[in-house]
Amino acid sequence: MARYDKLHLFRLLDAAQSFDETRVVLAGVEPAQFTLVARNGQRWTVGLSICYDLRFPELYRRHAAQGADLLLVPSAFTHATGQAHWELLLRARAVENLAYVLAPAQGGLHENGRRTWGHSMVVDPWGEVMAVQAEGAAVVLAQLDQARIAQVRTRLPALAHRVL
Repeated sequence: MARYDKLHLFRLLDAAQSFDETRVVLAGVEPAQFTLVARNGQRWTVGLSICYDLRFPELYRRHAAQGADLLLVPSAFTHATGQAHWELLLRARAVENLAYVLAPAQGGLHENGRRTWGHSMVVDPWGEVMAVQAEGAAVVLAQLDQARIAQVRTRLPALAHRVL
């Protein structure tokens, strides 16, 4: 449907651990979206992102400006950064852009000793967490509703109020 290469590469350096994706990954250069036609015929504009991209709201604002109503954020946040920021950032991206956010996430202790936060989540355009799976293999389900997006965007038309 679309190809997206992660724009923002993760780098964390502290006493307990260090990660530097720039050593092994080349960053992408362009955001990507695609149109998904649901079984009922409704069209969803889907904005793509990956993991650390979540910390850069300008990417999601660009998706919203291009009509995205669904934002995907597959991730493997570290346990420490996930515990501190994961839900907060997902809910913020949903609220800022009045869009659904779907965030599948790796969680648990991996063979290499790395621990990831998990907490796969679905967030609605008002910032309500609709579904969450802390850890373990699962399918996280939620009913997405374009009428809900329209309701929220009518109630608080913040995207139309943008100045910058």
